[in-house]
Amino acid sequence: MSKHFASFSVAVAAAVTLLASPAAHAQIRTPAASPQSTVMQRVGLTDITIVYSRPSVKARTIFGTVVPFGKRWRTGANATTSIKFSDDVVIEGKKVAAGEYGLYTIPNKTEWLVVLNKSLKQGADVDGFKDDQDVARFTIKPYKVASKVETFTINFTDITPGTANVALEWEMTGAKFKVTADVDTKVMAQIDEKITKAATPAPGDLAAAAVYYLDNNKDLKQALAWMEKANAAEPTKFWNLNTEAKIRLKMKDYAGATKAAEASKKAALAATPPNGEYVKMNEELMAEAKKMGK
Repeated sequence: MSKHFASFSVAVAAAVTLLASPAAHAQIRTPAASPQSTVMQRVGLTDITIVYSRPSVKARTIFGTVVPFGKRWRTGANATTSIKFSDDVVIEGKKVAAGEYGLYTIPNKTEWLVVLNKSLKQGADVDGFKDDQDVARFTIKPYKVASKVETFTINFTDITPGTANVALEWEMTGAKFKVTADVDTKVMAQIDEKITKAATPAPGDLAAAAVYYLDNNKDLKQALAWMEKANAAEPTKFWNLNTEAKIRLKMKDYAGATKAAEASKKAALAATPPNGEYVKMNEELMAEAKKMGK
């Protein structure tokens, strides 16, 4: 065998090996027509995660045509849309245990049925849906959106410390449902553990509990007692002194509110750098206390 022929054989073998390799046969990647999206929101102390694919209108009529009325829809495109809760929640009055579920809808002109189901593998096979795997069913009212939504969108709206709406919008139609998280039970359990049962509660825990009581219209005397202890331990924290002033103002202790606000203002000015925002807040609170105390 000549040297030239041997060299040629080696080259051919190398080329065949290259063509046969996985990289050579890898599928070309192109953008998805309905790209996947993940939206997350913490509601209270509960994390909610939704994974869905986002089809676009593309000059079509969506509801009643692309998405037929009266038929189950995977609430998006491609794989099953999923919704996951880190803790138990209540959705439109229905209790739903922590976990991950398929989010299905049955749109109609005046009412939508929303179904959470244990199946996450239906995809386009909504006819293979098993009703005995449902965990919750509830109805919601569709509404007309202010401007056209070209790409199907799921978002969280109207967020409060313990609730949020999950809004579904596409073309000129929207529908939303309310999720309520159990915040109070969890916070009160922490307060019981870290304050009530603790020999020496941390100042930060005392302050956090006082703020929670103030914000949620609970026992103000208890809130004040906790905040006073926190401020006695850490007298330079102007934000906690301001909270004490707020509690006293709500209790109609106008002289006490003014005194706490003055201490907060002084601490805010002495901070590095001085905190002008709290200076203003305390001045406004003192003016309010003076007005209400007349």
